[in-house]
Amino acid sequence: MLTVNKGLKAVAMLEATKGLLSVLVIFGLHKLAGENIQQFIEVLISHSHLNPANHLLQEVVTEAGKITENNISLVMAGAALYAVVRFVEAFGLWHRLVWTEWFALLSGAIYLPFEIYGLFTKPSLLTVAVLLINLLVVVYMYRVIKHKPS
Repeated sequence: MLTVNKGLKAVAMLEATKGLLSVLVIFGLHKLAGENIQQFIEVLISHSHLNPANHLLQEVVTEAGKITENNISLVMAGAALYAVVRFVEAFGLWHRLVWTEWFALLSGAIYLPFEIYGLFTKPSLLTVAVLLINLLVVVYMYRVIKHKPS
């Protein structure tokens, strides 16, 4: 069984990874500003020899097509805000700040209904994995908070 400190650090690393992925999205969008992002993603998929019929890849292509010169700054700002929130949460969990334990519980729990809905509407291995990881984090954070000494 993981000690509380190791468990919180594992959740902190997960949150930091989400923040890092968001930063990578920002840099990618910045690099592609003014380009046809959807076309770039399609070429990238083709050169990577990935199956373009894959549901997840189709979703990525569809979402990339929604990014235009008019809204790219808004998308980048949203990704930056998401990254900051994830990094703050990761820092707080790493240093065992109580409020971030509650934040991790609530921010994980808020996604559960959407992930369950996604499981029924567009089931995939990725959907199941994301739901299980998030559920594990929510249950773990609940147990950490519940078992705190008074």
